[in-house]
Formats: sequence, structure tokens, C-alpha cells
Amino acid sequence: MMNKSLFYRSLWTRSCSLICFKKHKEIPCVRPESASEAKAAPGAALHVERPYYVDEQSEVLQNLQLEATASCSEIRNALEDEELQKLIYNIDTSPDAENELDKAMETEVFRLFTDKILCTISGNSKAL
Repeated sequence: MMNKSLFYRSLWTRSCSLICFKKHKEIPCVRPESASEAKAAPGAALHVERPYYVDEQSEVLQNLQLEATASCSEIRNALEDEELQKLIYNIDTSPDAENELDKAMETEVFRLFTDKILCTISGNSKAL
């Protein structure tokens, strides 16, 4: 069994040898930025926390409606559109989400997207 006192913790490694630890203390190591961190979603840092209010319980989607939405290939394909992604991002990160939603509803791509979702959750997926 290895003696745990032979290992030291540095900022970026779980355990270092004594020589490595001393080197890290003399020359502070800088964690290299990975490509995935550099391309992190811009919404992650700008997400606006806000409570969710539901006026009527009937406005809350049931599991079957959520599953239908998630499994709809037309909805998933629509989400690949960059313009639609930007509109959703703007709504999600805005402190005035209702205003952003109103602006998004003026665009055809967002209206078609929301119509498809409404048809899917109402069980009338062939309407569009």
C-alpha cells in the first residue's frame, strides 16, 4: 500500500510527487484552455434566472406531450436553423423575455416553429 503522504495536491492534478509539487510551487502552472471550454455556449454565462409562473395548471405540458415534442423530427430539424437558434437564445438570455418573444413571433421561422410545437402537443401533428 502506498503512503498517501508521498503525494501532494496541485491546482490541476489530483496528486503530485514531491518534486512535481515543488516545481508547481516555484512556477505556477496555468491550466491550458481546452477547445471545448473556448467554445462554451454563450448562453451559459448570460443565463437569466427567473421564476416560472403558471397561471393555470392546464398550461403545464404532460409527459406524453413533452415526449411527442422531443421525438418530432420536424421540430428537431427546425432547431438546426441558425436564425431560430439565435431567436431562442435571445429570448432565453433576455431580462425582458416577453418582449423578445413578441419580436421573435414577427419572424416566419419562429412562427412556423411554434405552430409545429402547438400542433404536436395538441395531437394534431398532420395539420402543418
